Order: sequence, then structure tokens, then C-alpha cells
Amino acid sequence: MIPVTELIRQAVKAMGKAYTPYSGFQVGAALCTKEGKIYQGCNIENAAYTPTNCAERTAFFKAVSEGEREFSAICIVGGKEGVLTDFTAPCGVCRQVMMEFCNPETFQIILAKNEEDYCIYTLRDMLPMGFGPDNLA
Repeated sequence: MIPVTELIRQAVKAMGKAYTPYSGFQVGAALCTKEGKIYQGCNIENAAYTPTNCAERTAFFKAVSEGEREFSAICIVGGKEGVLTDFTAPCGVCRQVMMEFCNPETFQIILAKNEEDYCIYTLRDMLPMGFGPDNLA
């Protein structure tokens, strides 16, 4: 797996690309495949609000559209006007998207304030009773 510090750097870089004219709350994500390739994502707001897309889903959809299906970790950073002051956890919809493509026991979700201050959770930690493809088998 890619070192945590590199995922944090990539997520911060992605955050700088966020389109947030309404909330000013920028989020960046760096998604790591099982093979170590990184896909960045940023949040993209919309005046109608509902079409807004989160950074995490942007990263997943970019990766999946390129044929990726196996992931090991995602790092998420965020803050008002791009200033990291607290951890930014994924919303419920993003957790559900992760459940579609990731093993909840092993997929790591890294929440970071900076390269020294971060926490690592599994998807199971963040979505303990998640519904995924295995439920439909």
C-alpha cells in the first residue's frame, strides 16, 4: 500500500481543485487501488445542491470508469476555504459507495488534519451494519 503521508499529500492536492462557490467547504480525496494507483477526487457543488458530488465519490467514479474494481484505502481531508482544522468524515452516501467496491473489514479510511495528525478506520468501523453486494448473493 502507498504510505499514508503520500495519500494525505494527494488528498490535500485534490482539495485545491474543489468547486465550492456556495459553502466554501473544500474536500479532497485520494483513493488507492490494490495495485497502488491513486485517483484523486474533489467535491463539486451545484446551485441546485442535490447534484453536488462529494470528493470521495468523485475519486471512486473516476477509478471505476477506468476499469478499477479493487481498492485498499482512501484519504479524506477538508476544511472551510481549504484550511484543514478538523477531520472530515465521509457522508452516508459515500460510505455506501465504498461498501459496493470495498471489503469492509480491510478497506482503510484515513481522516487527516495534516501529515502528522490522522486517524485510520476500517469501512466496518464507519458503517457497522452496511448493506453490500454480499447481501444480494
